[in-house]
Amino acid sequence: MTRIAAVHGVLPTHRYRQREVVGAVAALRPNRPEDGGGDRDGRARALAERFAAGAGVEFRHLAFPLERYPELDGFGRANDAWLEAAAELAERAAAGVLADAQLPPEQVDFVVSTTVTGIAAPSLEARLAPRLGLRPDVRRLPLFGLGCAGGAAGIAALDDLLAGRPDGVALLLATELCSLTLQRADTSAANLLATALFGDGAGALLAVGDAVECSGPEVVATRSRLYPGTERLLGWEVGDSGFRILLGAELPELVRLFVGEEVSSFLAAHDLKPGDLTAWVCHPGGPRVLDALQEELALPEAALAHSRASLARCGNLSSASVLHILRDVLAADPPPPPGSYGLVLALGPGFASELVLLRW
Repeated sequence: MTRIAAVHGVLPTHRYRQREVVGAVAALRPNRPEDGGGDRDGRARALAERFAAGAGVEFRHLAFPLERYPELDGFGRANDAWLEAAAELAERAAAGVLADAQLPPEQVDFVVSTTVTGIAAPSLEARLAPRLGLRPDVRRLPLFGLGCAGGAAGIAALDDLLAGRPDGVALLLATELCSLTLQRADTSAANLLATALFGDGAGALLAVGDAVECSGPEVVATRSRLYPGTERLLGWEVGDSGFRILLGAELPELVRLFVGEEVSSFLAAHDLKPGDLTAWVCHPGGPRVLDALQEELALPEAALAHSRASLARCGNLSSASVLHILRDVLAADPPPPPGSYGLVLALGPGFASELVLLRW
């Protein structure tokens, strides 16, 4: 039985209002006469402002000051900047969760690290291991490509790693710098919407086997599900300029078509219904996705309050968002009562869902 000992979330220090980010991104966009010049740019700016107004995001934290982004053109420069900032942010998250759990770093047996916004080999957790004081024989599992589902999938991976290791300790790191994937020449609706939604941040979670004293919630069950025929609806196209987003407008409808039934069947396998759950840790994919989940599962407004608050406070942090939201649920006053259930739910490329059932 795996228990969650602590969750810690961190954000970069550079904080901006939504309108500041939208204005700065518009200034980076090339104005090419062959594509309509000012008319084209004006249409893109108007669409970007409309998306920004409806995104449910009030503030964003960025890896670097806005004035540095003009120099971060091209995949190589952006990825170098990602590695610089991601290492600092992930180290803060990991050190914070170890302090919260009051566990020494040398006690960590496993590290799972997930990201979808940068590439590094050696991977991020390998670079951080000596700085954090982890043992040289710590077992590492770097994950790439899970996108927004990475945080929930990471919890499931910790649960798998700790199976049969009652004395084990496992660390999850989710580090996403979405601002460094900006495609400044892309005026597609998908890119403009992504620019309105995503922010930068990191989260860390520490889980332990049942021989380690811990009062946190236990992981009851996990489920991963791929939905065939949806591969082109969410993900990256990788080119010379880096990561170009695929973000289908159909996603809220896919949530209605597949995810509501998926959640209900998963809970039913444990003699539960959506109304039986006390805590909902839902990835804030955007207001329309949250609305679809709420309607399909017949949830009260309060059920997704933490998700909507996180979206407003710092935007969609991709894989790190569910860790920030779970941290908020654990810190709530009052916290979930003993014996109550909660669900971690995230959606990612595939199109796929990741579910983790918790019991306090």
